[in-house]
Amino acid sequence: MKVGMLTGGGDCPGLNAVIRAATRRLHDAGHEAIGVIGGWRGMTEGVTRPIDRSAIAGILPRGGTILKTSRTNPFSVDGGVGAVLRTMEGMDALIAIGGEDTLGVAARLHAEHGLHVVGVPKTIDNDLSGTDLTFGFDTAVTIATEAIDRLHTTAESHNRVMVVEVMGRHAGWLAVQSGIAGGADVVLIPEFPMSVERCAELINHRHASGRDFSIVVVSEGWPLTHEAGSGDMATQVKDLDAFGHVRLGGIGEQLARELERLTGFETRVTTLGHLQRGGTPTAFDRVLATRFGLLAATLVMDGEWGMMAGLKGADVVPVPLSEAVAALKTVPRDYYALAEAFFG
Repeated sequence: MKVGMLTGGGDCPGLNAVIRAATRRLHDAGHEAIGVIGGWRGMTEGVTRPIDRSAIAGILPRGGTILKTSRTNPFSVDGGVGAVLRTMEGMDALIAIGGEDTLGVAARLHAEHGLHVVGVPKTIDNDLSGTDLTFGFDTAVTIATEAIDRLHTTAESHNRVMVVEVMGRHAGWLAVQSGIAGGADVVLIPEFPMSVERCAELINHRHASGRDFSIVVVSEGWPLTHEAGSGDMATQVKDLDAFGHVRLGGIGEQLARELERLTGFETRVTTLGHLQRGGTPTAFDRVLATRFGLLAATLVMDGEWGMMAGLKGADVVPVPLSEAVAALKTVPRDYYALAEAFFG
């Protein structure tokens, strides 16, 4: 078999580990691995290259993706779907590695055009259904937690409020997890939009009890909310991406200005941005990505099309792609309560 492999959407640590594992299993079984360069854009343009043993040597600890990536949506490009199907004529199957958008395209191509596709769940937001965890999430949480740890010391030295903006458009998993691990005093996420006034009240209460600094972690998708009514997600760029998502940015700066106005405490903001995506994956993500890659290759060899490798408890199991992209996995109320127990 000739098996294509692509990585789509935002990069994250662990992508190369998946590529390595799937390629090793395919080669060991006598099959050929073909890299699609640039995600779904590579499929629409027919840009591919073989993945041999030398291509995957030493890539396990590397961040990013040797196959490059893009946010291309074939369904929004004139002739895009037809171009994808023509590229598939040179392959027997395709392993798509990505998040909700990349796998959403894969699921639709399978359902509507019978594409021989298998998915692997990747996103630092951890918002894909069908799997308990996505690879890349643990690394991003570790990076955000380390940043919060470092900000504690400078915040305490200067008697400041520190706002830390992390990624998370619709789901606050990254903010909650890093907030709990880093000992944040308030965590603001899209699922439960606390008002700015309430956040300021918690900070005032903390300072009144003898603490002279505070750490606030906020998801980029948290809507700036006042008690008089809800606000909107902050945006620095007004245009939409290929999947119709508004490009987010700037909520940390807006929140910092409001908190300084309401509390009178000097407030600074740190936006972690793409730092959360970069660098070497944690040991956990390397192992999880490897397990996902091995199962994806096995699903291809077994002809289990339209399936995805997912983590259920301690086991990596096949999950229908349609289940994975049916709805976003957001933070439940009882999980957010774990962070709330330490607010203020």
